[in-house]
Amino acid sequence: MPTAPAGTIENVDIARVFGAVADLLELDRANPFRVRAYRSAARTVETLNASCDTLVRTDPKALERYPGIGKDLAGKIAEIVQTGELALLRELTTKLPEGLVEIVRIPGLGPKRARQIFDSLGVGSVDELEQAARAGRLRTLPGLGVTTEGRILKAIADRRAAGTRVKLAEAEAYVLPLLEYLRQAPGAKAVDVAGSYRRRCETVGDVDVLVATARPAEVAGRFLSYPQVKDVLAGGDTKCSVVLRSGLQVDLRIVPEKSFGAALHYFTGSKAHNIAIRTLGVQRGLKINEYGVFRGARRVTGKTEVEVFKAVGLPWIPPELREHRGEIDAARDGRLPALVGLEQIRGDLQMHSTYTDGKNTVAEMAAACRARGYAYMAMTDHTKAVRVAGGLDRDGFLEQFAEIDRVQKTLPGIRILKGAEVDILTDGSLDLDDATLTELDVVVASVHANLTLGRTEMTQRIVRALQHPRVQILGHPTSRILGKRPGFAVDMEAVIRVAREEGVLLEINAHPNRLDLNDVHIAMARETGVKLVISTDSHRVDELASMRYGVDQARRGWCQPDDIANTRPWTALEKLLR
Repeated sequence: MPTAPAGTIENVDIARVFGAVADLLELDRANPFRVRAYRSAARTVETLNASCDTLVRTDPKALERYPGIGKDLAGKIAEIVQTGELALLRELTTKLPEGLVEIVRIPGLGPKRARQIFDSLGVGSVDELEQAARAGRLRTLPGLGVTTEGRILKAIADRRAAGTRVKLAEAEAYVLPLLEYLRQAPGAKAVDVAGSYRRRCETVGDVDVLVATARPAEVAGRFLSYPQVKDVLAGGDTKCSVVLRSGLQVDLRIVPEKSFGAALHYFTGSKAHNIAIRTLGVQRGLKINEYGVFRGARRVTGKTEVEVFKAVGLPWIPPELREHRGEIDAARDGRLPALVGLEQIRGDLQMHSTYTDGKNTVAEMAAACRARGYAYMAMTDHTKAVRVAGGLDRDGFLEQFAEIDRVQKTLPGIRILKGAEVDILTDGSLDLDDATLTELDVVVASVHANLTLGRTEMTQRIVRALQHPRVQILGHPTSRILGKRPGFAVDMEAVIRVAREEGVLLEINAHPNRLDLNDVHIAMARETGVKLVISTDSHRVDELASMRYGVDQARRGWCQPDDIANTRPWTALEKLLR
């Protein structure tokens, strides 16, 4: 069960504790409003721009002013910061097995189903769940069958295969403070992070950090004394390895300045990309490794990555492309894309307000978007089928339209678009009447329910929705949630083909828990000629900052600015929105 370290603590640590409390409360059949309060607080804390640790120590009352926190939860945050744990969490874990929380996180199993299995079969851990599924015991319970058992076994296998990887945004919360800490080390000439983190993969395993210095012992000593270090796995003047209190393993590589570029390239990967580069080096009589580029025993270059690539006749290749998916041929032929950048995004086309399950008002969301320099934003609250979010019907949207008009008069410089995230019902029809759809500037169609349909049925469902003349964007196209729920079964090639025929944009959902589409499907859409849109799906102001993760994902899919619809000014975007 997660506990937060006393002393310096990251917001993500507090969010983990609150998330665990919410899971256990739900398993304990607590009041749903109390469960939602902890989930909402976890989401708020995780996306805060301010450090909860700092606020508790300098201005604890400030926490109470954030949406979804309040006096009670602010006190809980202070308890975690000051003691490293939460008494409520200890109390809950005495009532229920810790393993039940892990069962809840198996795709397809929520708290109600996990509690049913526990009460009926005594299953209180993932290992016991696997044994029960293999023995055919789950199918004896109401609502469970052979198919469900198979899905559970596959989900458990997938979870184990993924190992201890964490979401990119979660890793970033730990990596950025560590980098800043190391940059203050005496003699640190260059500090950078490599590996899957630098390639901006959606999940990250161990983190590789590189430091160039002529004073390795001092850098190593500073690293090993980092306050967040829990266990030291190895220490030395060239490599140190630790496990942070969060559970993240960090390997520090200490190199001389003359080798920094070669080491950065080597440890950034991917393995397949590195092998291809080394092969090109061999063809030129060169040996390339983490120490430099060598001709025989003589080191010829390697201080910068540019030098490494130049040695094999290539321009520098952005880290996001280094997956051996054609980037080397493209570099050789002068076809590397000018990748889209965060600064080129002109607006955000999916977000939610207090009209449904958002935590900020229309005015607050619009003001925050204007502060980010956006020219436009779309308010896209849920439709009525999403009952848990308090979805709107026609009357609700008309009321919101009137508020948008009032807010627009007070906020020059940004265009507030009237939109909706419309549920795609099981038969492919839309959860909003055509008259209201016609009055919307932006229609995002998304699947939220009945995610276990077969591949053919799900494909037909989405295709029918895309063929509706008012649908402009397909939201989070596979509905995956990283680490919790894989994308539903669907023929993505067919969906992309129909999107192109119908002129529908595909969303790259930038929320760190989704990053949906994945990089392979983004590349497939781009190559087919489908335009994409990067949206944050924000439910509060702080989540608007997640746009950068969507841009990372687009870059991994080789997207240039023209591939992304919301790099355009409104007049050009309006033409893309049918």
